[in-house]
Amino acid sequence: MVRKLQVAVSGLGRMGARHALHFLGKTPRAELVAVCDPDPRCQEWAQRNLAHYGTKIFNDFDEMLAHPGIEAVVIATVTTTHAEQAIKAIGAGKHVLCEKPLSTSVEVSQSVVDAAKKRPDLKVMCGFSRRFDASYRDAWARMDRGDIGRPAIIRSQTCDKLDPSGFFVDYAQFSGGIFVDCNIHDIDLTLWFFGADSIVKSVYAVGITAVQPALKKWADVDNGVGIVEFWGGKIAYFYGSRMMAAGQHDMTEIIGTEGKVVVNGAPQTNLVEVHEASGVRREIPPNYYGRFEQAFVNEANEFTECCLDDKPLPMKLSAAVQAVKIGCALQESFRSGLKIEFDEIGSRVGGEQLLAKL
Repeated sequence: MVRKLQVAVSGLGRMGARHALHFLGKTPRAELVAVCDPDPRCQEWAQRNLAHYGTKIFNDFDEMLAHPGIEAVVIATVTTTHAEQAIKAIGAGKHVLCEKPLSTSVEVSQSVVDAAKKRPDLKVMCGFSRRFDASYRDAWARMDRGDIGRPAIIRSQTCDKLDPSGFFVDYAQFSGGIFVDCNIHDIDLTLWFFGADSIVKSVYAVGITAVQPALKKWADVDNGVGIVEFWGGKIAYFYGSRMMAAGQHDMTEIIGTEGKVVVNGAPQTNLVEVHEASGVRREIPPNYYGRFEQAFVNEANEFTECCLDDKPLPMKLSAAVQAVKIGCALQESFRSGLKIEFDEIGSRVGGEQLLAKL
């Protein structure tokens, strides 16, 4: 009998439900044995979609963690509970796949890394799904073999389709802000393409509330632009938006000294074009999942393989802390209107003076 990784999922919102279905039906070497969510609506969803496969349903994380046989926990709850649950799972001897970011705080994110260091026998990974996307991997391979010379500039964006329901307004109280929640993927990609050891020299960010002014009560915006300068002569430009009319448009451009590679510069759902009297159009994915579904599936399968076969994870957990550090600095720069600088070893320059002005 083929051994399967015994997996539990915490949080059954949009992301968690997808993780549960991936481990249930699209990860052959894993078995979804338990899920947890205190929300009655999520428990009803689990009863309809998971219970008949034998998946145990809990409303308390600690009770689920004590369920016999669980080997790995996927954490897809609200961001403010990521670190707490990850540390509990590590302490209980479970492998962990934690959705991004580890936390909205650099210090709390580091506490997850510290907990993982105490258990080198466990696989602890932050879920940056774009690293598992075939197009991004192709772009990285082309850069790595020198096709574009030395990479010097990255322009990357995460632009969500407008959601008039108010979801992003409600979520802003937990998300850490548009740069920590939305652009964290672009930040992680930059650390992947430029190198995890890249040291930030300065950050500066601005933002506006163009369509959802209610975000102001959480000191957040629906459109933000951030510029990150790295020591060694590299620059990254990030754009985050919650108001795209046509659909999801997540794009990255890596510009080198001898060329560039562009991922998803002209988005499209498939190869169909609609020719009408008004012109020619093509449809694009309606949301991030429409663009990255296979990347999430790849992530689930590769995480499972690392756990079962004791293979090294495809990314260092410490890079997830660096991503949060950059995201928080961008968020702070936007709120203060000030440029934030770092020295050549990554320490904050003039931090006390800046904080006094906020």
